[in-house]
Amino acid sequence: MQKEKQLKYDKAYLRIAREWSKLSHCKRKQVGAVIVKDRMIISDGYNGTPSGFENFCEDEEGYTKWYVLHAEANAILKVAASTQSCQGATLYITMSPCKECSKLIHQAGITRLVYCVDYKDNSGLDFLKKAGVDLIQITQLDD
Repeated sequence: MQKEKQLKYDKAYLRIAREWSKLSHCKRKQVGAVIVKDRMIISDGYNGTPSGFENFCEDEEGYTKWYVLHAEANAILKVAASTQSCQGATLYITMSPCKECSKLIHQAGITRLVYCVDYKDNSGLDFLKKAGVDLIQITQLDD
């Protein structure tokens, strides 16, 4: 696909991920993710508590509860519970992944990651780069 056309698709999918981030009940950070394979969305997710838990991500002191799932983990877990596969897919996410989620991304077979803003620690990106995942940062989504 042409570079210019691919950039348009990348921005469109990142805008969708941004919309998903708005569904998060977390106060500190709202992150959204979309997994695309063969130009078809196969999964989506946002950071939040597991199914069946109250939608409060932070404790009384404002820290994120340990069991809150990250957006990319939620999206990957949805694929795992379906008939789809992440093998060769692209993950669009509003914030670059942490170390733990980077391992999930690699193990899921995702080969391309497009994100907007950097997470406070770039170890996850370093790991994915070493694993051969294509990394693209797009900070301007509006044309």
